[in-house]
Amino acid sequence: MVRSRILQLQKGGNFRELGGYETIAGKTIKWHKIIRSGKLADLTDADIAYLNDYGLKYDVDFRSPEEKATSPDRIPDQAKYLFIPVFSTDETQNSKQTERLQRKMDTDPTTGRLQMQHAYKDIITNPHSQKAYRSFFDVLLENDGEKSTLLFHCTAGKDRTGMGAVFFLNALGVNEDTIKADYLLTNKVIQQQQIMLTKTLKLQGASSAFIQSMRDLQSVQISFYNTAMDQIEKTSGDMAAYLHEYLHLSDSDIQDLRHIYLE
Repeated sequence: MVRSRILQLQKGGNFRELGGYETIAGKTIKWHKIIRSGKLADLTDADIAYLNDYGLKYDVDFRSPEEKATSPDRIPDQAKYLFIPVFSTDETQNSKQTERLQRKMDTDPTTGRLQMQHAYKDIITNPHSQKAYRSFFDVLLENDGEKSTLLFHCTAGKDRTGMGAVFFLNALGVNEDTIKADYLLTNKVIQQQQIMLTKTLKLQGASSAFIQSMRDLQSVQISFYNTAMDQIEKTSGDMAAYLHEYLHLSDSDIQDLRHIYLE
């Protein structure tokens, strides 16, 4: 049976299954158990019915209080909503661009990329972010029902959500090539949006430097992923040590996660 990793919702962006990925030990992540996505504010009634039928029981929201207030989630009645902001304010591409930053973006094409790399470093080193991801794992451990799906998301479903997926897949023992491929899959999903963004900005007379920065802010790049991995190496040596020392995952937590999500 061929399954689609990208969920076709009417008004849901970057909704993706994490089922089917294999671990180094030869196990497979269960389907209909865990989904990553962008925001849920624009979902149609049909989308909500789809997620209800899918088995959605937990909705973990990584966005900032401001993002939540502006675009509250729409979810099935049976789903439990958990607000776990990774940042107290949004540091990724969805934050309001300050005038100073916009002026810099007009002339320096590296502005967007450097801002994203800063955000990824902060995800790893910020105690608030570490506590948020630990809380995320608490919910992952709670999701042990037979037909129970957990969804986690931010606004674009690529950075805060992307790193949530990186931590989760590492904890399950998925190999790094697969983890990178899942992280970079966002770019395939948003390809048309990127083309439209470039066209729109060109029509508005934006500078090539500004367009480059905006493209960087709205995509994922292996350099962002590598920034996070380099920071983890500096902080704790490797991912396993980071999950243990900074996200406080015990050996029994890891065993329980593998029992819940793998087959």
